[in-house]
Amino acid sequence: MEKYIEFQNITKIFPGQKALSDVSFSVAKGEVHALLGENGAGKSTLLNILHGMFPATEGKVFIEGKEVKFKNALDAIEFGIAKVHQEINIIPELTVAQNMMLGGEPQKGVLLDRKKMEQETQALLDRLGCDFKASDKVGLLSAGKKQMIQIAKALYLNARVISFDEPTSSLSNAEVKTLFGIIRELKEQGITILYISHKMDEIFEICDRASILRDGTYITTLDLKESTEEELVQNMVGRDVSMFAQRLKPSCRDNNTVVLKVDNLTGPAGFENISFELHKGEILGFFGLVGAMRTEVMRAIFGADPTTGGMVYYNGEALPEKRTPNMVVKRGIGLVSENRKEEGFVKNFDNADNIALASLKKYMKGMFVNRKMKEDNSNKVGETVGLHPNDPEFLTVSLSGGNAQKVILAKWLSTDADILILDEPTKGIDIGAKAEIYKLMEEIVASGKSIIMVSSEMTEVVGMSDRILVMREGHMAGELERDEFEEERIITYAVGGSQS
Repeated sequence: MEKYIEFQNITKIFPGQKALSDVSFSVAKGEVHALLGENGAGKSTLLNILHGMFPATEGKVFIEGKEVKFKNALDAIEFGIAKVHQEINIIPELTVAQNMMLGGEPQKGVLLDRKKMEQETQALLDRLGCDFKASDKVGLLSAGKKQMIQIAKALYLNARVISFDEPTSSLSNAEVKTLFGIIRELKEQGITILYISHKMDEIFEICDRASILRDGTYITTLDLKESTEEELVQNMVGRDVSMFAQRLKPSCRDNNTVVLKVDNLTGPAGFENISFELHKGEILGFFGLVGAMRTEVMRAIFGADPTTGGMVYYNGEALPEKRTPNMVVKRGIGLVSENRKEEGFVKNFDNADNIALASLKKYMKGMFVNRKMKEDNSNKVGETVGLHPNDPEFLTVSLSGGNAQKVILAKWLSTDADILILDEPTKGIDIGAKAEIYKLMEEIVASGKSIIMVSSEMTEVVGMSDRILVMREGHMAGELERDEFEEERIITYAVGGSQS
């Protein structure tokens, strides 16, 4: 098979993280080539290098046998490499034609040639079989139609290579069918497609071959006509879980005591009929891939986002349907957000102030907050979580990622919450800090509290959970007890594959 795009020994190092390591493989002209791997495998990083978003630390990219070095994304676009983003980049107030031509509008003298804009846009929309007009306001269109605008723009730019990153995450079944028809037409025209998706049914339906990345390294390229779902999943996982996260103490789960019950929870974000129970002393893992909506469910339980149906029960008592985070915290539930820098702590506060944020009433003397009481609490709970430096006056924003996360955990421990929801608790922190947080989690459940842990790291969710719930596209996809934990089985639930 003739090489069209060739990645040769691509390595990408970010501060404190090696995202890609010596990746080499090729893509043929006019094929639909899947990039597969778990979250964090390096798929998007590789595409970003191809698209000129940032350079590789080492290695080269060749197109038609010639090395390309794009200084920026505009360089790549001018060369003929376009991207259809997962998050649709449009300006809703503008028309389809205005969005399409943005930055490259045809002119008539010193004025924009609006007639030509609409004619050229309409010609592309007709070519794609779109049922909307160049003059329509984009804000009134569905997600699928907005996606078509991105594809039309790629064609307008005379793209020879188009990459799709999770393109169906917000599309209806009918829109997915239309998209696949367009991709087949693009392929027939000799356009090369790179396709990232976690959905196995899509991969086998639309792609010719699949290259698999795992932990930033290239594993293999498989012909999908000769491969099985099991073979893909096996290559996506396949490592010793015990090397990463593991329980050091016996389980503290009390199966007879349900501390949180979620019954058919549904929300406008897109999740539906979510039901599960959390037991006293349990670490309940929530796993899922991009678009699974685990975070959205947790925010809805916590009262940060609205719901449209279902109930949440805390120790047998129904929480208000229109609840607020303040109400939920008072009942005894805390949420450690995935976005710790914006939602976990206040940047210009020191450790004592940040740790006291969720429990201010404890430090009140009359109408005023007592600073010494806050500092005493900061010292005490800082020691519990292993904060370094354990200095109440140290600015939290100046801490390492792992220690900033410890401040946030200390904040919730200060509330005496019985349930902690930890959303990606070790994201972006080093191995040593991860081990300390895992140890702290075990101490928390040993004290009789319970934890819901949302994690995209397979090793973490397998190593630390008493039980794992798997979500896919806003729905519950599977439940496994600890003696049933198998990486391939979990991934198969997450991608919607069949269980053998």
